[in-house]
Amino acid sequence: MNRYLGIIPCISLTVLGFPMLTHAETSFYLAYPPPDHTTTAEQIFFIGTAPTTAEVSINDQVITRSEQGHFAPSFPLKIGENRFILRYQDQTIERVITRIPTQREIPRDLAFGKDSLTPNTDITRLRDELVCFSAIALPQAKVSVEIGGQTISLFPQTEQRELVPNQAIYTPSTEYNLPTPTGYYQGCTSFAETGFLGYPIFKLNWGDRLLVERGKGKITIVAPKDLQVIRIKSDRAVTRSGPGTNYSRLTPLPKGTRGRVTAKEGEWLRLDYGFWVKETETEVIPQAIPPQSVIRMVTTRQSPDKTEIIFPLEIPIPLTLQQGDDTLTLTLYNTIAQTDTIRFDDHPWLKRLDWQQIAPNQVQYQLRFKTNQQWGYDYRYEQNNLILSINHPPRITKQSLLPLQNITIVLDPGHGGQESGARGPTGYPEKDINLLISQLLAQKLRQKGATVYLTREDDRELSLQQRVDLIAKINPTIALSIHYNALPDGGDALHTMGISTFWYHPQAHSLAVFIHNYLVNKLQRPDYGIYWNNLALTRTHYVPTILLELGFLINPVEFEWITNPQEQYKLVNTLSEAIALWFSQLETIE
Repeated sequence: MNRYLGIIPCISLTVLGFPMLTHAETSFYLAYPPPDHTTTAEQIFFIGTAPTTAEVSINDQVITRSEQGHFAPSFPLKIGENRFILRYQDQTIERVITRIPTQREIPRDLAFGKDSLTPNTDITRLRDELVCFSAIALPQAKVSVEIGGQTISLFPQTEQRELVPNQAIYTPSTEYNLPTPTGYYQGCTSFAETGFLGYPIFKLNWGDRLLVERGKGKITIVAPKDLQVIRIKSDRAVTRSGPGTNYSRLTPLPKGTRGRVTAKEGEWLRLDYGFWVKETETEVIPQAIPPQSVIRMVTTRQSPDKTEIIFPLEIPIPLTLQQGDDTLTLTLYNTIAQTDTIRFDDHPWLKRLDWQQIAPNQVQYQLRFKTNQQWGYDYRYEQNNLILSINHPPRITKQSLLPLQNITIVLDPGHGGQESGARGPTGYPEKDINLLISQLLAQKLRQKGATVYLTREDDRELSLQQRVDLIAKINPTIALSIHYNALPDGGDALHTMGISTFWYHPQAHSLAVFIHNYLVNKLQRPDYGIYWNNLALTRTHYVPTILLELGFLINPVEFEWITNPQEQYKLVNTLSEAIALWFSQLETIE
């Protein structure tokens, strides 16, 4: 049995410290970029090291290095191939970096831009719902689409601007949207008749020349009476704000949830409450009526470590959950209230439960807490009963010797196995320093009375889902994921340093801010910021969970701090202090 997934506390550790040096740390070495690298960035950084006895140059330009010989300069990239020669004495390293454009190329002749015709996948829409088409073509051309007996003109979108990618927040860009070049065309229409319309036919007129091209996505129009009803068959189906993984995640739907399919785009289904789910996570219920439920009473039940609130429904329906500082708001869709009475006795931690019919088919329940700190929740369907489970607060002691008594903590050393994470200038992998700091921190936390688990205690690979499942199974008081940082291409690796902290649910915000500020101020480290971020390890709602990036492994100077044994012990001492102090300043309810 895998004892790390078998929920066994970490064993005591003996001698820990910075690992032995590798050959890369005593020779000329380039950790990044890899050979034949392709990027869309306007510049690229080179992460590496060499002995300090001689200079290092890139394309005959001598570069600046740290005291120990590490380097991370950036060089601009032109579109296409860029060749770089790194030299140290008689040694050379060559890299060819290919930069590809971020915007689609505007044709210079009678042609549509490559892969620019949309929809580019099969779609299903409701009768009288807008269907939009787009194309890239020569500026000042005439572009149209023929389908379903209609001719739809596509017009130039001169005022529309393109948003930069999300990761641009980590690079020194000052622009957040970019002008769209001429040549982008778009138009929309609706269809009153239902049925299979086939493929759209795009037409491009330029002077007396004509180009006709068939689109890649078939279009089907359906009436509301013909909509399919599906049921969620996976344990927890991911929902998104649009039909693809680039769209934001929303509250996952528990197994058994039913919904009507109001649109389809490729492998994604839009349900009647407005959000999208992958078709592979659903199954069709033949001849099912549209899912609709009334709700009357709401009841509660308690166990030693949690309170469960039970919402009896006629059928499992879609839901969303939104957490605030002292509230947890549940919205039930396709639901009508017939509620006159709710029994909700005085509770040590829960203040009351409010409800209202906020729309004809939406009922909202707001759970109010007596303090601003929540400790995790879960939800599931048991037959047609929705069970909302609320974790009870820990019993926080005021002991000075064991301030973390009764506290259980999961530490998640990031990466492992084939997933090495970032690499420092010497090639030293992030997975090793993550594990080392987690093991040292576990020792310090146990000395303060905490029960500590690690998701891994050696160099093994764990999926993100395995880590999340382990946190859920242990159900600790808090969880911390330990990482060290890098940058996307285009970042400034030479000058970017500092600690950053990531949170997702409001229940983790206070923990994230307190620990971040304590580390930055006590260690006098650069502050790289506090981020709300939709990461697998932060969005787990079972307990307050944060992810720490404790420095930039790719920065030459910060790498020397990260790999200094004295600084490592100072870091874990400070981090364990911060955790204990955060618990001590919380408001407690007896």
